[in-house]
Amino acid sequence: MPTMTIAKAINEGLRAALGSEPKSLLMGEDIGDLGGVYRVTEGLKKEFGADRVVDSPLAESGIIGTCIGLALRGYRPIAEIQFDGFVFPGFNQITTQLAKMHARSDGQLTVPVVIRIPYGGGIGSVEHHSESPEALFAHTAGLRIITPSNPQDAYWMIQQAVECQDPVIVFEPKRRYWLKGEVDLEKPTSDPFSAHVLREGTDATVVAYGPLVPVALAAAKAAEEDGRSVEVIDLRSISPLDFDTVTASVEKTGRLVVAHEAPTFGGIGGEIAARISERAFYALEAPVIRVGGFHMPYPVARVEEHYLPDIDRILDALDRAMAY
Repeated sequence: MPTMTIAKAINEGLRAALGSEPKSLLMGEDIGDLGGVYRVTEGLKKEFGADRVVDSPLAESGIIGTCIGLALRGYRPIAEIQFDGFVFPGFNQITTQLAKMHARSDGQLTVPVVIRIPYGGGIGSVEHHSESPEALFAHTAGLRIITPSNPQDAYWMIQQAVECQDPVIVFEPKRRYWLKGEVDLEKPTSDPFSAHVLREGTDATVVAYGPLVPVALAAAKAAEEDGRSVEVIDLRSISPLDFDTVTASVEKTGRLVVAHEAPTFGGIGGEIAARISERAFYALEAPVIRVGGFHMPYPVARVEEHYLPDIDRILDALDRAMAY
């Protein structure tokens, strides 16, 4: 199996999608000649032409609106939002049009639009370039939201998103673009809307997604040195949420820590904590503990290492959970 970075895996996944689905096309800012800020779309315009890899004006609402129109005419457009914080000019199009078109038409219309959004911090940049807005979209019914944490998922999930009849937002963890791993080009990854248990454990469960999955795995390895067995789950899908996998794990371990880069206030971790408290109340040996960013605008690069959850903060949460 070839080894590639997450960025390269997405590039190859997009190439496969464009090759197999003649009605698919890419649209975004600087994705053609430049190949995108992170070169994720590099080489695709040369291979598929300017009609299928379209450099758009700097207008996110225009990108999303055009993609909605294309989808209604039978195409499968894939939009790139250059940075996470740039999505908000298109927020109205996504939440009031794209998410509701299928229900509004009583199921007669489908809008299979894929929106790629690099998200999260850790790249030494400023606000609007390092944000994690996934909870704002997960609150809106009608959108599917997935986020890969490794090259294997990155390669297959982008193709599965293009095949889906529903609108799909793919949040790509930009600080993990250069993370390498093996990719099986023949065997698709499982249902992209399900969670994966990456590490078995018996003492506590850590749930993470996207950029924090490697941090959660490193924390579990460190905890093992202290004699603790920690199960790690990669959520993979933010909407829908795979509560069955998380519930089964918590019923085994009795403790749950949820970690994500986004602020804990109003975040995905709060929904998971509430649902698990309802579904596995008698199995819990401790309160569900959340680890995340602080409730503040994203800080300047000089101090972002203090903002982003790290191994020590997850280990501290595990200590608190085990203390009950």
